[in-house]
Amino acid sequence: MAIATLDLVFSALADATRRGILSRLREGSATARELAEPFMMSWSAVSQHLKVLERAGLISRTARAQWRVVSLCTQPLDDAAQWIDVHRKDWNERFDLLEERLDTLEKEEGGD
Repeated sequence: MAIATLDLVFSALADATRRGILSRLREGSATARELAEPFMMSWSAVSQHLKVLERAGLISRTARAQWRVVSLCTQPLDDAAQWIDVHRKDWNERFDLLEERLDTLEKEEGGD
């Protein structure tokens, strides 16, 4: 995943409303109006949230009759999770090395 795309995904996920929209879409596709129902905000605010999610590739919008249906796109989430997993492994290895070093220092200090 390109860094710019990853930035868009993490930026989109930084907002609780957008995370709520994505959580709702796990249940299945919905109209924009259905997605807006639980949020106490203007239609234009919800529309802006949908634009951010769409720009990040996390949703797609298609026209069905007179409705615009919003669907979840999981690939960007999978890519972000993979990026986190790779870095988590590095972080855990570094923490393990730090813990070993601290244990060594503690033993050295205790021996004086």
